Parts: sequence; C-alpha cells; structure tokens
Amino acid sequence: MSPMVDLMKKTVLLFTFVAVATTAYIAYGQVADLRERFDNFDSNKDGQISGDELSAAPILKKLDLDGNGSLTMIEAAKALKSKFSSKKTPATSTSAESGSERSLFNQLDKNKDGKLDSGEVPKKQWFSRLDRDSDGQVTFEEASAVVAEMRERGENLPRLPASSSPAMPATPVEVAETTEAPMILKGTTVGVSKLVADLPLCDLAGASETLSSRLKGSQGVVLAYFGATCPISGKLGPELARLEKEAADSNIRFILISPIKTESKEDIQKFISTHSLKSPVVHDQDGHITAALAATTTTEVFLIDTARTLLYRGAINDQYGLGYSKEKATKTYLRDALTALKNSRLPDIAATTAPGCALDIPKQTVAVKTDITYHQHISRILQTHCVECHHDKGVGPFSLTSYEDVIENASMIRKQVERGAMPPWFAANQPNENHSPWINDISLTPEDKSTLLTWLNSDRPRGDASLAPKPISYPDDWALGTPDAIIQLPNPVGIKAEGTMPYQFITAQTSFTEDRWVQGYEIQPTDKSVVHHVIVQVHAKGSKTRDRDEGSQGYWAAYVPGNAHHRWPESFAKKLPAGATVSFQIHYTPNGKATQDQLKMGLIFAKETPRYIVHTAAVSNPRLKIPAGEANHLEVKTQNVPIDMQVMAYMAHMHVRGKAFKFEVTPPGGKSEVLLDLPHYDFNWQLRYDYAKTRLIPQGSQMKITAIYDNSTNNPANPDPTKSVRWGPQTSDEMMIGYIEYFTPNAAWVTMK
Repeated sequence: MSPMVDLMKKTVLLFTFVAVATTAYIAYGQVADLRERFDNFDSNKDGQISGDELSAAPILKKLDLDGNGSLTMIEAAKALKSKFSSKKTPATSTSAESGSERSLFNQLDKNKDGKLDSGEVPKKQWFSRLDRDSDGQVTFEEASAVVAEMRERGENLPRLPASSSPAMPATPVEVAETTEAPMILKGTTVGVSKLVADLPLCDLAGASETLSSRLKGSQGVVLAYFGATCPISGKLGPELARLEKEAADSNIRFILISPIKTESKEDIQKFISTHSLKSPVVHDQDGHITAALAATTTTEVFLIDTARTLLYRGAINDQYGLGYSKEKATKTYLRDALTALKNSRLPDIAATTAPGCALDIPKQTVAVKTDITYHQHISRILQTHCVECHHDKGVGPFSLTSYEDVIENASMIRKQVERGAMPPWFAANQPNENHSPWINDISLTPEDKSTLLTWLNSDRPRGDASLAPKPISYPDDWALGTPDAIIQLPNPVGIKAEGTMPYQFITAQTSFTEDRWVQGYEIQPTDKSVVHHVIVQVHAKGSKTRDRDEGSQGYWAAYVPGNAHHRWPESFAKKLPAGATVSFQIHYTPNGKATQDQLKMGLIFAKETPRYIVHTAAVSNPRLKIPAGEANHLEVKTQNVPIDMQVMAYMAHMHVRGKAFKFEVTPPGGKSEVLLDLPHYDFNWQLRYDYAKTRLIPQGSQMKITAIYDNSTNNPANPDPTKSVRWGPQTSDEMMIGYIEYFTPNAAWVTMK
C-alpha cells in the first residue's frame, strides 16, 4: 500500500472518529464505536495516542489539550465537544446533575445510613462498579466520582427506579436479568497482554508438560474450559470441535480444561466423545490452573501466543448464554481472535465475560464463620425449593440432594439466587399482601435467601447429620403414579444439534369409545434436555385439526420444565371427548448433540363424574405490532368477561422479546385491580400461578392484559432487532396470551344428584 493511500485511509478513519466521538459525548452513547475508533489509532494498545501515533493525522495534535504529547479518549472527547458542539452547556447543569444524583442516592439508601450496600443497589454489577475501595459499601462521594467519569467517557448512565410505582407493569430493566450474554471487558483489567505462568498441564492420557513445552512448534494455544455436565458447555461443544479442527490446520493447539473437581473421568470422556474432540484433556482437580488464570465459568477460553502472552479471554461466541439460544452466533469472539493471531494482529475484542456454569473460586479473604449448617438449615431450604427438579432423574442439570452435590455447584447456586433466576418464580408481591395467594409459590422468603447466601459465602459447615431432614424419594417413572392411559407421539422427532428449531405440530388419535373425565395429566419427553415447552389441544371427533397458535383460544394441557404435571382436586376434571384427536405443539431447543424425542402424556381418570368442569380460556392480542429497535414497547388488550368465572390459575405466554406481563380486572362499577404482575417475564419458565383459594371474576368485568416487549439490541435473545414483529407461531414471531383457568358446574352431575 502506498504512503498516500495509507494517509487517505487514516484521514477518512479520523473524520469518522471525530463524528462518532462528538455524537457520543453529547448524547452519552455509541461508546463502543468511540472506543473502537480510538483504538485504531492506539496501535500499541496502551490507552493513549502518543509518539508516532499522534503524528498519524495533523488534527490529533490539536486534540491534545494539555500539550503533553499524549491523547487519552476522555481528552479527545472533551476537545471534540469543544470544537464541534454548537450549544454551550448551561452553567447550572453540574449543580442540577449533582442534585439529581443526591436525590437518587437518597432514594436507594433505604436504611438512611448515608451509605449503600449491595442490597440497596438494584444490580450487582452497578454495585461492583460503584464500590471503588471494595469495602462493601458505597458513599455518595464514591458514587458521584464514578458517575462523573461515566459522563466524561460518554457512557450511558444506568436507569434507576422511579420514586413511585408505575401504572403499567414494572419494567424489568431495574430487576435482576433472567438472561446473560457475553459482555465486552477491558482486556488489561482481566490479565490480557500479561505473561501467563508456565503452568504444569498433566492430561488424562498421562502426559505431564508445562505450558511452554506445549507451545513449542505451534503458533499458540487455546486453553478451553468445559463442564462435562454443564448445559451451556454441551451446546457449545459442536462449535468447540469445529474451532479445534480449524485451529489445528493453522498449527494452533487446543488444551481442554475440566475444572470441576467432582466430575468423574467417565463424565469427562462422555463429553469428549459426544463432541468428537481430539485435544488433550486436563482435569484441574486441585484448581491450580483455574486460580492462575482467574477463570470464572465452564465456557471460558484463553488464547495464548508462543511468548506466553494472553491475547484473548472470554466467550467462544454469543449463540448461547444464560436463558437464551440463537439460531446462529452474531459475535464470534474466539474465531476472530484466532484469525487475528494467524495474521500477527491483536484481537479487536480482547476480553468478554463467558456465560456458563460459574466456578467456585476461593475468595482472597478468609471465609466468614457461621452457625448455619448444611444439615440443619440449607438441606431443608433446598429440599423445599429446589430438589423437586434437582435430583438424579429430575429435569435440573445437576442434583442437589447431598452436601457434595451442593459444594460442587455452590458458585452456580449463589449466582442464580443472587440474580433472582432461581428458584423460578416471577410473581410480584401486591401492596398489603401479607401472604402469598399462590399455592405453588416456590420463591425464597427473604430470611431463607439470606440464610442460603450467608452459608454459601461462609466456610460452608456440614453440621450434625442427625439434624438433617428425611430424604424425599422420587418415582422412577410417573410423578402422579401409574397413568390410566398414555397418549404418545406416533413417531420420534429428530432434534438437530445446534441452533433453533421451528415449532413442531403433531397429532395423535385416541380410541376411547366414550367421553373420559381427566383429573390429572403428566407430560414426559423421552429426552427432557431438548424440550422447552408443549401446548396440548384436544379436538372433538370430526372437527378440523389445525395448529391453533399455541392455544390462543385456550389449551387443554401444558408442559414447561419444572411444571410437567398437574392434578386437580377431587370433584374437578377436564373432559376428553370420545374419539378425540390430541395435538401437541412442541418447542424443541437443541443442546449440542443430535437426538430424538417421542414425548408422551399420561392421564389419570376421575373415579366418578366430576361436580365441576375445568376450562382454560385465553385473552389474546393477535394484532400486536412491535417496532424495530424498541426496548419497552407496550401492548394492551381488554376483553369482556361473558360469565361469572371462578378462576383457579393464570399463565402468561410471550416469546423471546417478552419482558413483562400483567393481568388486571375491573368489575362492573368497580375499581381496577391487579390479579397477577410479572415484572420480568422469562420465556424459559412459563409458569402456572395457581390460587390457593379460587377467585370469582363477575360477569361483565373487563379483563385486561398488558405486555412489554424488548425488540432492541440489548435483548440477547432477540432474533433480529432490525425488524418490526407481528403475531406468529415461531420463536422469531411474537405472541401475547393471558391464559385463565376456571371451572363451571357440571350439569350432568347436577342431573345425577
């Protein structure tokens, strides 16, 4: 390339940098673009444009306000604002901002001690950033200093909760996120560019070599973490195998690191063979590799060059994270870093977080002592709230029935409890509600949550085994007992290894010669790991069988993980007409290996004609329209209640852009009342909310459902934020359905009596 062409390209790049930087400073946005363009001039990646870098274009020296021969990004932003902004900042803005900050600080300071603790700051990552001296509390001065730096850098300031309750469903922006995607980090803060210790790497084949010896004769090494029983590791397995093969073609080696002490050699070998991985495997049982690298999850990868310099650490890509999956990755972090290494360049993105199963990294400080013990306290909490799914044959990814199980997964338990993702329960408490109205409420009380987290953050004493609760036994097959009848898919369904799958609509014909009353049902996938949810419809003999949009007119039965069966009380049942056709609409989620599923539904028949018939109605909004890029789009649908309804339960249904959902009712001549508020909706947990005592909704009432959707780039599960979205059956479409389960008297029972 000629010097003139090179100069022209740099000049174009500079003016792009100028334009973006100015906009970023004024609007406090586009930070990533600003940083990217600054880094293009910062060739040695020291965080400054200096020396020969400053001579790349004449205007750079003009941005050096203090004339010290070096230019920081903040300094450049200030100079650009001064040069290009047409409006002066009002003199009162600083004091106004300060007053606003003080007001927000006071609002968050619930106990009015003049400091914020982690429980008073809505998001854990905010607290970590504000707590500059890591003493576990934030003063107003600390918070103000951080906010000032964010303003200087042009960063978006966090949106904090309003002082009064919103009329619409509480926006989930302020609550713990149920999804977690890779987040870009500043590499130098997490060890990138540093010399990696010459780690001993003894693999399962018996070869004991240091990192430097394994680097000899190569272009570099990837230390790739995996968890043999971690679901996200499993999903990433096929891509890991592809990268392993492609890297080998460029003489870049992989070493696979298993960091879980208690994982068996059989579990590890099964993972390796399932994904056809060829590289050496190191079982880091004593944690020395994990400690040296400060690894955080079972999906993290580390790219190291032949000088033992850490070039990249973080996620493989963004296809899978906590609580979401994509058809394909939109960010290929490790692949891009490998390409950079092959071309003797530094990666554009040097570090990210890596959503996966959290590793239990010992803290630098001594763990606190506590009187809370596993046998006396923790086992009871887990048995009540977690073990129903987390046992050897449950749908949970790991068991929590023993002390050893809990220790093995302690870090992941702590992470999921802290972020509010586990146990899965999303109903907000209503004002003046002393007791939960929901009979199936599995949420942790504040006391239990505090007890569990205190123990997890302590030295985790086992305690006296004689104080342990009696173990619960779980059936090997049907949770409701042996069914009276089983309806199964006619043929197995093939599930691909990666990406996403369109919904499957499959029918099964029944052979009952007379109507049957069903008191309970249980849906059992033959491969639970790939079934996200199921909607079951019943079609009377002779009626048309068609895909009814996930039960927009109601449903007969439903399945989600942790909600696979239901039994109604004595004298209550649903009707299964003679000769009916049963349809299953199934959402499958590939988990990293090709498999098959042939799910079945077991039925428990009522012993006599029921007194009450159970129905499921739906309030739906098929005319919804969600604009492209909109982060908080509101949709509302109101419907008249045609009869007196004795309501038993609710269930909300949206797809991956769903963010919040609320049921409200206005009785004739009365005031509006919230029935169920889901301030953060989770597509992965479409739960029933069952009343402990049924609720009468009078005829003529107005039933209103309100939904909020996030169709922006901030939603990691969003298939395409550039498109407006309408109603449709696939995950890439959207829906808005409020299911209402209710009962009516059975005229046949009345006649019999």
